[in-house]
Amino acid sequence: MFWDRISGLYDLFENIYNGKNYKALGVRVARYIDKTDLVLECACGTGAITRHLAPACKGIIATDFSVGMLRQTGKKCKDFSNVKLRRVDMTALKWKDESFDKVVAGNVIHLLDDPEAAVKELYRVCRKGGRVIIPTYINRSNKSAGLMAGIIGRLGADFKRQFDLESYKRFFAKAGYADTEFFVIEGRMPCAVAVITKA
Repeated sequence: MFWDRISGLYDLFENIYNGKNYKALGVRVARYIDKTDLVLECACGTGAITRHLAPACKGIIATDFSVGMLRQTGKKCKDFSNVKLRRVDMTALKWKDESFDKVVAGNVIHLLDDPEAAVKELYRVCRKGGRVIIPTYINRSNKSAGLMAGIIGRLGADFKRQFDLESYKRFFAKAGYADTEFFVIEGRMPCAVAVITKA
């Protein structure tokens, strides 16, 4: 699996190419987390966001489909007793409806065959009044889009789609998530963060 193969080098690549954004994302997402929250994180990758969420919440289940990525998260979060790791397919979550206070899925929507189904699952397991937080890399220009997608693509990743801020907003509006706010974390490859409040 591609993500297993690159798991040991992923942080290095991100820090070199998009370090400012990569370091800021977890800090910003953690602002939405409360001390009493039980959090589900899907596509946790190497734990770049997880390590910021763990000290902010009661407990977090960090999941990924890649065993290699989970191994990296485990190393990064070894000092947190409230982190549990699980190998999970985020399009078919095994938890009951409304199991979590906050649900996070970072930089994965553009890689999925059916991102609408994935968001539906994230929303399903979030409690009413909770939040689903979905950061995704966006393109400021066709040049930046082509460069990043080209590099990752040559390594073996499969980008299913690319978003700019407006198309990212349309994606959630079309799927029926009216109560969604957005903010952007700037960087070489900016990241748009969608925050859905579950009614």
